[in-house]
Amino acid sequence: MESITSIFKIGLGPSSSHTMGPRRAAIEFLEKTPDASSYTVTLYGSLAATGKGHLTDKAILDVLEPAAPTAIAWQPDTFLPFHPNGMKFTAKDADGNPTLSETFYSIGGGDIVHEGESRVAGKSIYPLTNIADILQWCKDTGRSFWEYVDLHEDPSVWDYLKKVWEVMKAAVERGIEAEGVLPGGLGVRRKAVSYYIHASGYSGSLKSRGLVYAYALAVSEENASGGEIVTAPTCGSCGVLPGVLYHLYTNKGFSEQRILRALATAGLFGTVVKYNASVSGAEVGCQGEVGVACAMAAAAASQLFGGTPAQIEYSAEMGLEHHLGLTCDPVCGLVQIPCIERNAYAAARALDANLYSAFSDGHHSVSFDRVVEVMKQTGHDLPSLYKETAQGGLAAIK
Repeated sequence: MESITSIFKIGLGPSSSHTMGPRRAAIEFLEKTPDASSYTVTLYGSLAATGKGHLTDKAILDVLEPAAPTAIAWQPDTFLPFHPNGMKFTAKDADGNPTLSETFYSIGGGDIVHEGESRVAGKSIYPLTNIADILQWCKDTGRSFWEYVDLHEDPSVWDYLKKVWEVMKAAVERGIEAEGVLPGGLGVRRKAVSYYIHASGYSGSLKSRGLVYAYALAVSEENASGGEIVTAPTCGSCGVLPGVLYHLYTNKGFSEQRILRALATAGLFGTVVKYNASVSGAEVGCQGEVGVACAMAAAAASQLFGGTPAQIEYSAEMGLEHHLGLTCDPVCGLVQIPCIERNAYAAARALDANLYSAFSDGHHSVSFDRVVEVMKQTGHDLPSLYKETAQGGLAAIK
């Protein structure tokens, strides 16, 4: 299992699989073919079905067009066998003859793999790859999840997490000041500033809940507008974790050091899901994006509030379990409806999961690992209509 840094990618929205991934593929292909006279890029399946709304073509053209003329071909009805987000890059000489072709897959969270390459391409650094075994390690050693991360990561991981936290905070703070309509044609107005102002007029639990909504909305709206965010685990779910952590940081007085440790724990849970299942909406639906984000945020909150390893695991399990079956059905292929609202709602549910587990001793019937297995199977059983193709569910409502 690779470093948790792979779950926290800093980049521009609106989509990790449809924007970040294709941009990375284009950069890599350009490095191999700097002398090409022209390029053709064919997008398949989900990548083609919602690529225009996710700015997939723009992400690719911004990289390749300065080097040579580039044509984009869209094949939304053709699904390559390895993953729904397939794309083929072809370089041509001055006579139009192909000189190199490569097929890439954008597998979620901004990651790409080549045709025939293993899904897990990064260096494996963790000997334990499921939460049950890591939880047992915690019990045996008296340590917590973040200490397991600290044991196996390079010390530079803390500098990286600090940068991640700075980008998350900046996205919240930009988002609660920004106003206007989001790009894309749906006419969706930014709501974070309104929620923030309304929350300030309340006190107690109502104010707390309203601020969590506002902070999660702020980051999600920044993502939808193409701003700089952190995948957690994806662009489409990037508002959940920072919404929770920013609220706890600014309103509950948790130190930055404790926030970074909570980020490490969240990253560990997200990386376990990514390793054993998927965080790609095109592969398993929104349960793999917002559901996993909720689990990550619930684990982080539980740790901050002094939860035991068992309570932390329970929080994460509830965060994911109660999103099982959630479809990925973006209206017009944009990361706006229902994505933005789902981020705010999931942030609140993450705090509820923490509270629920805090009333328990951490023991429960269904393990986090079992829920991950079920999520993976459920995702594979979902028809492609409900997995980021914008053809079913809410996306089909006219």
